[in-house]
Amino acid sequence: MVFKRKNYEAMLEWKRLSDGKTALLIEAAKRIGKTTLAEEFAKREYEDYLILDFSKESKDVREQFLENLGNLNSFFQNIFLLKGKSLEKRKSAIIFDEVQLFPPARQAIKHLVLDGRFDYIETGSLIGIRRKSTGILIPSEEHRIHMYPMDFEEFLWAQNDTVTAEAIKQSFESRIPLSDAVHRKIMKTFRTYMATGGMPQAVDAFVQGKSFEEIDFLKRSILSLYEEDLAKFDEEYSDKASAIFRSIPEQLSNHNSKFKFSVVGKEARFRNHSDAVDFISKSMIGNKCTNVTEPEVSLDLHSENNNFKLFLGDTGLLVSQILQNSKKTGPDIYKALLFDRLSINEGMIFENMVAQMLRANGYKLFFNEFRLKTDENKEEHKYEVDFLIVRSKRICPIEVKSSSYCNHESLDNFNRKFQIKTPEKYIIYSKNLKQIEGITCIPIYMTMCL
Repeated sequence: MVFKRKNYEAMLEWKRLSDGKTALLIEAAKRIGKTTLAEEFAKREYEDYLILDFSKESKDVREQFLENLGNLNSFFQNIFLLKGKSLEKRKSAIIFDEVQLFPPARQAIKHLVLDGRFDYIETGSLIGIRRKSTGILIPSEEHRIHMYPMDFEEFLWAQNDTVTAEAIKQSFESRIPLSDAVHRKIMKTFRTYMATGGMPQAVDAFVQGKSFEEIDFLKRSILSLYEEDLAKFDEEYSDKASAIFRSIPEQLSNHNSKFKFSVVGKEARFRNHSDAVDFISKSMIGNKCTNVTEPEVSLDLHSENNNFKLFLGDTGLLVSQILQNSKKTGPDIYKALLFDRLSINEGMIFENMVAQMLRANGYKLFFNEFRLKTDENKEEHKYEVDFLIVRSKRICPIEVKSSSYCNHESLDNFNRKFQIKTPEKYIIYSKNLKQIEGITCIPIYMTMCL
């Protein structure tokens, strides 16, 4: 099934503004739907297209990139002959699928774009792209877009629901809560989304009416693919990326979710595992959230790279990871999540989901831990704000609660400590929208509006 994806609009903008002067590179983790989107775009926006899939292209096709780039007339003539079709100039696109598997094709983009006969769309797994870009000249004629798991609105679209997301946005903008009945219905759908996740294969299985046991089987196969790729990274760099990846559920279940290398191994330290952590993050299979020492608009300048949390890129995959390490059966875990009875793991799933939604909205992830001596306490206490983002050029602190309780002690003390004047402070929780003491409490599904 081909799903409507928001990246399509970004691709339209690239085509209009670039006018053939750059190639488009869709960067994402595996199984996000890059190839499907690229082919759907080529079908609808060009008169014709050709796919070169480097996971299975012949030696003869590959040799054209190594031997004939100096003579592009011969290059295209041979490619078209080998593929059994030709394309009309300036009205067609060529897709380089799984381009990370053949770096010379990506390097050739510079010459092909300058030649100007066709438009080019590249797709590739970020794990492979980052491992295999060494030694090639990265073309400056690339426009890159990041593609994430399907967000909640795309999940609704997959079910032909074009009404719910608009109602959520209107409620958020007006600060008028939805009716309790509507809120309960949306929360039930959102819990289903958290359980299913945003991987297109899993969403397709859900739409087709498959059981959660069958959906979980699909997600586990994706997790296995990720672990296989990370194991290759470990072999190449003598690192522990696969062990770090497997430790994510245990890391998030710890108090305050901060990453502890002791969970990975007794001898594990940041200094000899930092590259593996960054690799997981930059490959988009994980979302790194870094502590900042000063909550200023330029958050990057105050980040502590060795003080961080590591979330999974897709919450549905996290649920399957938890299940792998749980004594409960698959149906028990999914039933508990869907009916708000999960208890111990609820907080980590909510926080992972918020991280995923903020990342999909284009935010880098930061949190802030601080110490403060209040009038009520004789000694300094440690507090933490779960996420900090910048909206309208102002710091926006966010607290995540898996329950209906709107405790805002950390937000209050954050304001006392830093004296930040911001009109937007949020608690994200499971109940309906309401405002209390200058704080907006929003149901978790409204995170899409931030």
